[in-house]
Amino acid sequence: MKSLIRTAYIKTLYHKFFINLKWMFFGALCGVVVGSVSSLFARAISIVTSFRAAHPYILFGLPLAGVFIVYYYHALGTNSPKGTNLVLDAIHNGQKVPLRMTPLIIVSTVVTHLFGGSVGREGAALQVGGSLGNALGRLAHFSEMDRRRTIMCGMSASFSALFGTPMAASVMAIEMSTVGIMYYSAFMPCVVAALTAHIVAGFINPGGEAVMTVTDIVPFTAVTGGYTILFALVCSLVAVLFCAVLHSSKHFAQKTIKNPYMRAAVCGVLVVLLTLLVGSQTYNGAGSDIIAACTTNSAFQIVPYAFLLKMLFTAVSLSGGFQGGEIVPTLFVGTTYGHAIAGIFGFSPMMGSALGATLVFCGVTNCPIASILIGFEMFGFNMSSYILLGVAITYLFSGNYGLYASQKIRYSKYDPERIDSFAH
Repeated sequence: MKSLIRTAYIKTLYHKFFINLKWMFFGALCGVVVGSVSSLFARAISIVTSFRAAHPYILFGLPLAGVFIVYYYHALGTNSPKGTNLVLDAIHNGQKVPLRMTPLIIVSTVVTHLFGGSVGREGAALQVGGSLGNALGRLAHFSEMDRRRTIMCGMSASFSALFGTPMAASVMAIEMSTVGIMYYSAFMPCVVAALTAHIVAGFINPGGEAVMTVTDIVPFTAVTGGYTILFALVCSLVAVLFCAVLHSSKHFAQKTIKNPYMRAAVCGVLVVLLTLLVGSQTYNGAGSDIIAACTTNSAFQIVPYAFLLKMLFTAVSLSGGFQGGEIVPTLFVGTTYGHAIAGIFGFSPMMGSALGATLVFCGVTNCPIASILIGFEMFGFNMSSYILLGVAITYLFSGNYGLYASQKIRYSKYDPERIDSFAH
């Protein structure tokens, strides 16, 4: 009897070994392919951002750039781009993510950054990765159920290559699709894909890692822990406000201006006017330089309402159909808000900036584990106690709000209760 059990166990291990080997190989392949494309994409974004900084007058071409992006999407057969929501729908329902999404989002995001639209790049990474991961899965003749994992692998690889945070990238795609459920069967290939893409990105786009180690950290005590809870509460409100502003502005723009070409032109003009009113291009593009300055430069100063201006610039840009991501603008909002209120809670501006970025990111993505990891990777482990406590509080008090309307809330954040709703 024991020998039969032992034989059955060995056969099971043998079978599982080859299944796992298949997924490890796919993860590595996905990391190489998606990581290469995403790294080249990151270089393109850096080049056009530098060009815009050297030639700020190019901003006046933003309305025409918006019209071009709408035409480009229509020419490739996409009349109403769903972006990351399409990728999440594909994970939920087993739908295909069209390969044409890759050139669509890459070209349109590069054009948006070139002319000064207020968007990020990492949200675009989720779309590029999902599209390429799905294409590789179809090429390898994976089943429909397995292709959900291939999409997640692609998302992890692209996010890792663009953001330089392989730990967070390994779990973010698994965690963000359905709140309350973790697709652990995708964990191993996502880890392999994220690590491989990170290595590839180091060769193609060296120095692209988003590491901003924070100094001047207050020791964690019962008192500072209490301040962290209060800090997290206000950050959750900022996250909810940001989500509400983005969703309501898109709805208002689509309802008010039916023609997508006119909508793109009008929103482009509004961004130009807002920039002229502000007097600088601080809020155009992704704003990575501002995030780095807030978290690493103790002498850096910015107006205390900078987070509200970034919300406005980003909402107008995305409402006009300009393409990109919401992740870096989210970090900008969290960083500048944390920088403004840090002194109230006894934190240094650098510490408040880093903590604010991490907590607002958690509030808008509903990904607590990925948020903890991204906080560790971007700002160092010395803030681990603050990040752990702050993320836990923000996750609970941000409610069911989120950047992506297709993000499914399967289980309640507060009780072991199945609710099956969507983020709003």
